[in-house]
Amino acid sequence: MGIDTQIISNENTESYTVGDTRLTLDSLRATTIKAAYTTRFVSAELNRNPQDFNIVASSTMAPRAGDVVIAKVTEIGKHTALQSPHSRRQKLFVGQEVMVAYGDRYAPDQFLAHVPANLGPCQLVAGGGVASLVEQQHASIDRATELEPVGLLMRGGKVVTLSDFAPLSIDNPSVNASAQVQGHRVPVIAVLGTSMNSGKSTTLGCLVNGLSNAGLRVAAGKATGTGAGNDPNLFTDAGAFSVCDFTDFGYPTTYRLDYDTVRELLVSMIQEQSATGADAVIIEIADGLFQGETSRLLCDPIFKEHVDRVLFSAQDALGAKAGEKILLDAGLDLAAVSGVLTASPLAAAEARAHMESEIIDTFDLCDPQVASALLPTR
Repeated sequence: MGIDTQIISNENTESYTVGDTRLTLDSLRATTIKAAYTTRFVSAELNRNPQDFNIVASSTMAPRAGDVVIAKVTEIGKHTALQSPHSRRQKLFVGQEVMVAYGDRYAPDQFLAHVPANLGPCQLVAGGGVASLVEQQHASIDRATELEPVGLLMRGGKVVTLSDFAPLSIDNPSVNASAQVQGHRVPVIAVLGTSMNSGKSTTLGCLVNGLSNAGLRVAAGKATGTGAGNDPNLFTDAGAFSVCDFTDFGYPTTYRLDYDTVRELLVSMIQEQSATGADAVIIEIADGLFQGETSRLLCDPIFKEHVDRVLFSAQDALGAKAGEKILLDAGLDLAAVSGVLTASPLAAAEARAHMESEIIDTFDLCDPQVASALLPTR
């Protein structure tokens, strides 16, 4: 490790001179750092060419969402494991180094956290690999796992960000996606919910499975939320032949992204997945209808332009009824209501007594006839 003065460039090509602590990585050091799901594309390049990277720390550095940081685990809390690039749960131990990405998090059941202003101590706020500074947390959970940043990962004098190695980009669509804009329109269903843990991902997975059982090629994606491998893996297991999420576009989370980026991300994801040769595209929108970016998307004409129908997941009858009203008032085509609500016959009966929309048990969506009936008709 040595002390140097050098020019450091951030992701927006701003340059500044600082006295920094710079650590050159060798292949052994690179292989001992535990990479996270969010940093999987960066990790692949680091393992191939560790000599191209170094770790730089300075008191004047201000990290940004998407910057890759090497940090030491100093205390185990809520997250006792870190999802690997292949989404395996890697048990964490104090003193280990991890490679995660800075990001903001909005999770009513867990943490509200924002990217810190410096490289001081912070927390692991998501098992998929998000470092942030906790501002609030749910009363029922443990405090977040503590991290001490060693420094930002750098390559060629620039701070490494997730977008540097992401396979997809909202600014540079793939050739197939560009052609798709002028070509055949693939049916698109969006899955939304009342909140976290309302059953959105399971609902989407069952719908994918049902459409696959009907002989259709289904592509799936998760357009907003916090980076983790659980949901993409579920969609793949359910039968989707093509799966992506916002981390494939270089974002660790979508919370606090500027709204134009959020809407462009949704459209780009739909176009990329439509261009795969899919017969149907199913997209999850994270969190609940009142969450900031979700609420704005529902009222945006671009949502109705690119999404044909919505499938809604609810935790209880009242939430189902309220969600139905919000979605219909937004002028959206509500195909049906499902989710955690349907695990309770009593709750489902309450909902059916007060709603116009069809209530479908989550796992009934695996039936090819039930699933196919939800596709838009043109």
